[in-house]
Amino acid sequence: MESITKNRQSPKTLRAMVARAYGAEQVPAAASEEWVEELGHGWFNVAYRIRLRDGAQVVLKIAPPSGVEVMTYEHGAMTTELAALKLLRERTSVPVPAVDFADDSRELCDAAYFFMPYIDADNFGIVNDSLSPAERDTYGEALGEANREINSLQGSGFGPLAGPFHPSWRTVFTGMAEDVLKDGERRSVDLGWDYTLIRELLARHAEVLDEVVEPRYVEWDLWNSNVMVRDGKIVCIIDHERAFWGDPLIEAGFTGIDSPDFGDPTAFIRGYGHPALTESQRQRRRLYTLYLLLIMVIETVYRGHQDTVQYDWARGQLDTLMAQFGHHRAS
Repeated sequence: MESITKNRQSPKTLRAMVARAYGAEQVPAAASEEWVEELGHGWFNVAYRIRLRDGAQVVLKIAPPSGVEVMTYEHGAMTTELAALKLLRERTSVPVPAVDFADDSRELCDAAYFFMPYIDADNFGIVNDSLSPAERDTYGEALGEANREINSLQGSGFGPLAGPFHPSWRTVFTGMAEDVLKDGERRSVDLGWDYTLIRELLARHAEVLDEVVEPRYVEWDLWNSNVMVRDGKIVCIIDHERAFWGDPLIEAGFTGIDSPDFGDPTAFIRGYGHPALTESQRQRRRLYTLYLLLIMVIETVYRGHQDTVQYDWARGQLDTLMAQFGHHRAS
């Protein structure tokens, strides 16, 4: 996926990063071929697969360029990911990458970066269509189980992993949504719906957020494309830069409840072990899907998309969801 947030670096700089992380003896020879390959399916950070001089393969992930404007919730995303990886490795059995080396000095490039081992496995999102229904269900259930364990981590308040924390989920979530709306207004993004109407809708339904009283670790971005699988098992979960303390019902795996085009959530929910949603939980879930769709529309401008495929699709999904809230576009 192409995006102006991808901070690509020259071979010379990549070699300097390898030297800093692993030592000069591991820098690939200048004349060697195929020592570096960009992993192109990510949407935000640039990631490279690099073969070290001894043959070991690692992944280098680099944050966006300092001069590129990102959405408010994406500020400090790499710091969040490093904190998330530490939490998950120390307090769960869910497989996540180790961090070999991290550097936020801005001495070799204008952004933070880190190295991790390369995971030799299939990307669930990429191979999904080639799998049998039974295989998809197996992985979906396993993902639900893993997500439930992730959500078992309890924090001291709602908000970013590193704080500041707040005791009210309603305050935190409505603040998150307001940040997104301000991002859209700042770049004059056409939602197809009036920003004031969206704000009124959020305020009218915000009371259901008060049911959430325990801050839980939330991945939020745990889609199939962030899951590496092999031989019927999940071998690694990647991309943790959007984690926060919040309501587990906001997790990506539940999104299909409101918008079937995001995928059938049945296997995920079965693996998670979540009971049927109450009416207030359904209302909360719709608010979370609204938040996601607002981001999907607005981020296309911040990412500098050269086509309107995502924008058009997300706009259509937003129209469908607004109808669930009782708002219908005039024909």
